[in-house]
This record gives sequence, C-alpha cells and structure tokens, in this order.
Amino acid sequence: MPSLNTITVSQLARLIGTPDAPVIVDARIDEDFNDDPCLIPGSFRHPHTKIDEIATRLRGRKVVIACWKGLKLSEGAAALLRSNGVAAEILEGGCIAWREAGQPMVPAACLPRRNGEGQTVWVTRHRPKIDRIACPWLIRRFVDPAAQFLFVSPAQVEAVAEKFNATPFDVENVFWSHRGEMCSFDTMLEEFALQTEPLSKLAMIVRGADTNRHDLAPEAAGLLAASLGLSRMYKDDLQQLEAGMSLYDAFYRWSRDATDEGHDWPAPGRKG
Repeated sequence: MPSLNTITVSQLARLIGTPDAPVIVDARIDEDFNDDPCLIPGSFRHPHTKIDEIATRLRGRKVVIACWKGLKLSEGAAALLRSNGVAAEILEGGCIAWREAGQPMVPAACLPRRNGEGQTVWVTRHRPKIDRIACPWLIRRFVDPAAQFLFVSPAQVEAVAEKFNATPFDVENVFWSHRGEMCSFDTMLEEFALQTEPLSKLAMIVRGADTNRHDLAPEAAGLLAASLGLSRMYKDDLQQLEAGMSLYDAFYRWSRDATDEGHDWPAPGRKG
C-alpha cells in the first residue's frame, strides 16, 4: 500500500496510455537526469525550484511528481502544488523504482524540440486514415500529451515543417515514417523504446491495416473498416483525430487486458 499522497509504480503504469493518466512532472535535478536521460512515458521535465510556476495550469488535473528516488524533491514539489490547490502525488521510489520495475522509459534525445508553449509540433498529410491517427494517439498517450498536430496537403508537408518548426511524419523520405515492411507506428515504438507487449500487439494490427496485410492480425480488417468509416464521418482532420483517439484507446485496452476474452451466443450459463 502506498503511503499518504503517493502512487506506486504499478498503479501509475496502469494509468499511463489511458485517458485517465495524470500529468507527470519529472523534477529530477540535471545531474540525476544526465545519469539516465530518459523520461517516464508522457512526462515532462520541470525544475523543482520553479514548480509553483506551473500550478495555475495544473489546477483541476491529477498530478504525479517524479524525482530520482521519490524523496525530498518530490515531497516538497507535491506539497507546494497542493498548497496551490493542485491534487499532487509523488511516485513512490521515483524514477529509480520505475526503471528497476522494468517499465519503459522514453529517451529524451528522441523527442523533437518543443515550442514556446512546451508542446512538440508534428505535421503530416491531410485526410488521415490509419498511421496518421495511430501515431498521434501514441504520441499523446505515451510521449507528449500536449502535442500539436498539423494536417496539410501532401506537397506542403516538408515546407510547413521547415517554416513552422514542426516534425514531419508518415511521409516519404523523413525519419518518422515507414521502414521496409514496418509502418510509421512501428518506427515510433522503436525510437521511443515503447515496445511493450500490448503496444507490440497493437502495432501488428496497425501494420496489417495500414499496409493491406490483414493476415498479420485478424483485427486488422476491423481497424481498417473503422478508420475508413471515421474518414467519411469527419471532414475536419482534427475532429477525426479526436474521434480516433477513442478508437485507439479501445484497441489498446483490448491489447492490454482483453485478448483472452471472447463472446458467443447463447451467453454462458443460459439455457435453451
């Protein structure tokens, strides 16, 4: 059982990747961070000495503070946030406990540069179908919850990336794209070190749907059908992305928690 105002590694791990995930603030000092320059999925760095500066934008959100060992820096930063009306907890054992538990950590060097609002900015082709919804879902759920996505005409992706300091993805001849038989979602899992069992299962479905290889996973045809349906339902790409977030939330929870469950008729125990 965690002590007062703390959350365990296992409890936090169950929340990350879901819409109920808390805001995770990495309050490690530079020396500790440089010893292990990786981030708990979805977290961002902020100095403990300036923690009160972000209190206003964190009000109404659940917050977890993570430092090196989950001791004085986390305790103090969380207490300061709570004194400013923020529901803040500390990660029990800190980043060391997270790492020792075998949980994934995202290499900080892989993250694109953030804008003035602290967001990563990504750009891709408009009218998304599969990879261009799956990748934003992965980024927002495991890399940068505040990430901004720009959907533009195919011919303008690279120019927009240059002029607006955005990172292009899922277009030809860029880093974050298909590699051989793997799709852009696979590339992001590899580069962000997020190849967990449930995400790898989901990647197989995305790859099958995105590259027309439905033999890879029986669920691939269903993902393709749902994705094409969403593309017909929404003319606005950002509205489609928001709707697609729920679709991928459901596929992720199935991949993580429900692959052994089936459904039949009559229901078990029903007579006649």
